[in-house]
Amino acid sequence: MATENGRSAAGRRPRAAAGSGETIYNRIAMLRAERNVSRRQLAEALGVHYQTVGYLERGEYSPSLHLALRIARYFEVPVEVVFSTEPFPRIGQ
Repeated sequence: MATENGRSAAGRRPRAAAGSGETIYNRIAMLRAERNVSRRQLAEALGVHYQTVGYLERGEYSPSLHLALRIARYFEVPVEVVFSTEPFPRIGQ
């Protein structure tokens, strides 16, 4: 999750996917935490490696449209709740 300066909660600025030049922000870590879902559990449900979930959360990898839609479906929310081209506002602001 990005802060006001565009950095993730871990202090890293999400990187653009290779060759795309665009940053995709996401709330995967927040959604996982709210639902008590581990990276491994989410990865198994999506059919990806658990490290892929970590790469996605840190903004080191942007998902395909298909994967983004599957993630949104898993959390039962619209894709716009999970992914954005703009940093998400901090909760409570």
